[in-house]
Amino acid sequence: MSKRHPIIAVTGSSGAGTTTTGQIFRRLFASEELNAAMVGGDSFHRYTREQMARLAAKGQFGERNHFALEANHIDRLEALFYDYSHTGNGRYRKYVHDEDRQLVEAGHKPGTFTPWGPLPADTDLLFYEGLHGGVVSESFNIAQYVDLLIGVVPIVNLEWIQKIHRDTNQRGYSQEAVVQTIINRMEDYVHDIVPQFSHTHINFQRIPLVDTSNPFIARDVPSEDESMVVIHFRDSNEVDFSWLLQAIPQSTLSRHDTLVIPGPKMALAMELIIRPMIQRLMAGRTFA
Repeated sequence: MSKRHPIIAVTGSSGAGTTTTGQIFRRLFASEELNAAMVGGDSFHRYTREQMARLAAKGQFGERNHFALEANHIDRLEALFYDYSHTGNGRYRKYVHDEDRQLVEAGHKPGTFTPWGPLPADTDLLFYEGLHGGVVSESFNIAQYVDLLIGVVPIVNLEWIQKIHRDTNQRGYSQEAVVQTIINRMEDYVHDIVPQFSHTHINFQRIPLVDTSNPFIARDVPSEDESMVVIHFRDSNEVDFSWLLQAIPQSTLSRHDTLVIPGPKMALAMELIIRPMIQRLMAGRTFA
């Protein structure tokens, strides 16, 4: 952790909702007039899309399985967090998505990476969103450098429904292919993704209020109105629950460290909870 160069990370698996959470953080940074270095976890994948497909054909890492630590440059991610926390600098790259028009027009092929390069200069903090922001293993300890670690983890059936819906409707995969991907990733999900949520400062877990007992036949993703969000705090002593219960309509406490809110109030809750934390991180920076 670094008082001078804070790091905020949002961790969660593909299809869990980390991208939407990232958009909320971007709005918070803009309203606080903070210049954040924005880093995507997919930038640290070890293989291009074509390379991963070839590995999948050989039975390695499963189909498009970036959950496994071995399929990522975790050493480079840890180096980035270490360097930024100490100097405010570091090296990263970008993964080129199909929808990244600017990068594609610049000559980068979707499914590949831009060259490694330095972070933008003179940033106020580093923001990471991706798969491995809270990794602690025998070889790596990413979580130790993160000043605010957020987990976004819907219950697993909802996570699967969200992934199936996204990959079939937005990315053109067949449902059978997406289901097989989920199956192939399960061991790495259990060993490399799930343990991270024990290291987070806050977890946001969306729970549907409709039947998702068979996620593979669900036609629609349960809406926010059909959901509740369970928010767990690692250190409940730092949270003003009385104020949150008044500020968030229909919210309740299920345990002394757990707030339950209606699904449509998640963005509001994130802003009310996280904005003061960001303000404290910025106010606590020292430059001596």
